[in-house]
Amino acid sequence: MSDEVEPGFVRVRMDLSYDGKDFSGWAKQAGGRRTVQGEIEDALRTVTRSGETYELTVAGRTDAGVHARGQVAHVDLPGAVWAEHRERLLRRLAGRLPKDVRVWRLAEAPYGFNARFSAVWRRYAYRVTDHHGGVDPLLRSHVLWHDWELDVDAMNEASRPLLGEHDFAAYCKRREGATTIRTLQELSWSRGADGIITATVRADAFCHNMVRSLVGAMLFVGDGHRPVEWPGKVLAAGVRDSAVHVVRPHGLTLEEVGYPADELLMARNQEARNKRTLPGSGSGSGSGSGSGSAAGCC
Repeated sequence: MSDEVEPGFVRVRMDLSYDGKDFSGWAKQAGGRRTVQGEIEDALRTVTRSGETYELTVAGRTDAGVHARGQVAHVDLPGAVWAEHRERLLRRLAGRLPKDVRVWRLAEAPYGFNARFSAVWRRYAYRVTDHHGGVDPLLRSHVLWHDWELDVDAMNEASRPLLGEHDFAAYCKRREGATTIRTLQELSWSRGADGIITATVRADAFCHNMVRSLVGAMLFVGDGHRPVEWPGKVLAAGVRDSAVHVVRPHGLTLEEVGYPADELLMARNQEARNKRTLPGSGSGSGSGSGSGSAAGCC
C-alpha cells in the first residue's frame, strides 16, 4: 500500500499532549462527543481559515480517560496553507485549543513518515498507589488507588515471562480482522520516593485494552490474590480470563513514541501493514506489526 503524499500537499508531524479526563478518547465519534482529534481538527480548520477539515493520523488511538504526554500525529496540508501559516501556526493553535490539549511542535515530516505505521514502539506508563490514605487529591485524575499493599518485586517477577513476541489474545479485546500478536519489549514496575508505583510498558504496538489488562493481572499478583506464575499461564491459554480485570483508564499515560532513522521510515511504514503471524503458525509474513495493529488502543 502506497503512502505517498498527494501532489501539492505537505505532510506535517505534530507532537502533542493532553489530559484525557474530559475526552471520549482520541478518535472522532458520532453524536457530538468531545474527542482529542475533533478538538485539534476544529482548531486547525479555524486558524488556517480553511473550508475543509484536514484529518489527523495518530500514532496510537487512546481510550476515553487515557492521557498522553508524547503523542504523535500527522496531517497533510495543502502546500499553500502550510507556507502561509507555518511560522505562526503553533502559537495560533495554542490560542484556539482548550487548555487540556497542547500541540508542542509542528514540522514538515521526512519522506516516508506516517505517525501510525512508521512507529517502531510506543511507551506507556501506568501509575498506582497503595497508600492507606488513598491518592493525593492533586493527582487523583492520573493515579489509581489500589486498596491492598503491593509487592513490586513479585509484579516484576510475574512480568518477565510475558516479554517478547506472543499472541496476547488473553489480554486484548479482540477486533474482527485484527491480529493480537505483539512484541512486548518492556514491562517493569518501580516504586518512587513518593510511594507511587509506575508500570513502564513498551511494545511495537498494542491491541485494544492490552496495557490495562496487563496492569490488572499484575496488580492481582502484587496484592497476593494470584501467584507469580498466573499471568504467564493466562497468556499461554490464549483466551480471555474473567479474573483479568481491565483497570480504570485514568492511571494510564502514553509517554513516548519511537521512530527509526529517516531513511528507514518508508520501509517500516510498509512492514507494519503486513499481516502478522507467529513463526510456524502458517500463512502471513511473521514480521510486521499486523494489519491495523499500529493503531493500538489501551
